[in-house]
Amino acid sequence: MEEFLHQYGYLALVLGTFFEGETAILVASSLVYSGVFGGLETVFFGFFGSFLGDWMYYLIGRLNGTYFVERRPKLKLRLDPARRFFETHRFQILISYRFLYGLRAVLPIMIGLTGVRPVHFLAFSVAAGLMWASLVSSAGYLAGHYFQLTPQSFEEHGLLVILAFATFGLAVGTVVKRIAEQRLNIPSGK
Repeated sequence: MEEFLHQYGYLALVLGTFFEGETAILVASSLVYSGVFGGLETVFFGFFGSFLGDWMYYLIGRLNGTYFVERRPKLKLRLDPARRFFETHRFQILISYRFLYGLRAVLPIMIGLTGVRPVHFLAFSVAAGLMWASLVSSAGYLAGHYFQLTPQSFEEHGLLVILAFATFGLAVGTVVKRIAEQRLNIPSGK
């Protein structure tokens, strides 16, 4: 496993943060302590994957958002209250959207739909993404240090370690999402 991580670890991190986010960067950053990954590289590649995902959704909203949303009634139901909230809290959403678990696809689409210029979204997506990658990587590093995680830990107990990180990310994300949904008056995604 260690050889695989040395060869493809950062690529796996980019793909993991593009598709999912927290679990991928938590796993990678937990191995910084054991020397498998570098701290700055983990933040950068975790940021880069999430940045690509955010821009994909932003461009969907910007270039084809109305058509995309109209064909997805559940997304439209969640997007309308977020759009109203965005109009009065633009800065707060632009700087914090990366932390809003469960809304990270919806919000960049909505940002694209509202006509935020690409150069403005670029600045905010870089700032929010770097803050997110730094904070989540720090949590992963601390977990790796505390539990002294190594590639062998993942080989022996990989499923448990990944489930623990996923559960942690899901728990924190669910709390943040519920708070955000209440503030935005968005119907719960149940």
